[in-house]
Amino acid sequence: MVNRAALLLRYNEPFLRWINTLDPSARDQDISMEEANQDSTVYLIDEEVAENLEEWIAMNYQTLFDIELEGWSMDESLWPQNRDIDLFNQWFTVECHTVLLDTGIEPIFDDEA
Repeated sequence: MVNRAALLLRYNEPFLRWINTLDPSARDQDISMEEANQDSTVYLIDEEVAENLEEWIAMNYQTLFDIELEGWSMDESLWPQNRDIDLFNQWFTVECHTVLLDTGIEPIFDDEA
């Protein structure tokens, strides 16, 4: 067991609409909800944070929002201008999983350390 919880942000319809407006000429068809959500970023958070998740989200939603937007477009001029907590809640569904089992053989390491 790992002393962390896993936080995932699942895209909702408004985020999907934004994705599909980024470069319509680059695709034959729009990205589906299933395609957009098939490989989500997993944010590891402290176990204690999971107990007060709403409070933690309220303090960190801007960073999470920016990371997710940047994953689709580095051009900040294409990002929604008023990224408040209400818009975050419209664009994402938050999932939190508190049981993480490390089944890997190799030790965990930070490749940026």
